[in-house]
Amino acid sequence: MNDVTLRLKGLTKTYLQGTPGEVRVLRGADLELRAGEAVALVAPSGAGKSTLLHIAGLLDTPDGGSVQIAGQDMTGKSDRARTAVRRQDVGFVYQFHHLLPEFSALENVTLPQLANGVAEREAEARAMELLERVGVAARAAHRPAELSGGEQQRVAFCRALANRPSVLLADEPTGNLDPGTADQVFDALMDLVSSSGLSALIATHNLDLAARMDRVVRLEGGVLRPAA
Repeated sequence: MNDVTLRLKGLTKTYLQGTPGEVRVLRGADLELRAGEAVALVAPSGAGKSTLLHIAGLLDTPDGGSVQIAGQDMTGKSDRARTAVRRQDVGFVYQFHHLLPEFSALENVTLPQLANGVAEREAEARAMELLERVGVAARAAHRPAELSGGEQQRVAFCRALANRPSVLLADEPTGNLDPGTADQVFDALMDLVSSSGLSALIATHNLDLAARMDRVVRLEGGVLRPAA
């Protein structure tokens, strides 16, 4: 049985901008993620981590190469098809939580499920289950402004996993938190990943956190290599 949830093959991406003109961010990046695997993505600033994550998550398209998610080759797919796969099979977490400020924690985790056709009662039950798993169920009725930074990010993790994606992509998910809170929030994220059986690609500058994942890859010179 093929348990590869994300396959990036030969990705290239070039941007045109002022001087010096062409900036080649990706030069043939390859990566495979398997179910249940958490992989750290490290790179120097400006090396293209966010570009790689956006392409992997179907928010951007490469100039060359292919992206496969849950066995589906997304090369040449329509925007509608890409949106459907992104909604169902990909979860995103960013450095800032981006929760909807007018909705409670419970509602923020419920809404993506409703948009995906899940019945309200089932969506709320799933949302509460996730909030309980990361230790913020008691704050379910609170809006984001009433939550601490660590609580906000835990809710954001739950929202990303609400629709049971195959792949979680995270861009510096603890980068906006103090070290102690970052460590606690990272533990909550790893618990969600391991209990859900999905694969995770997590960009981080924190090498201590990176070392706690299953493996580390480094983006440098536009290609991905195992970290030394």
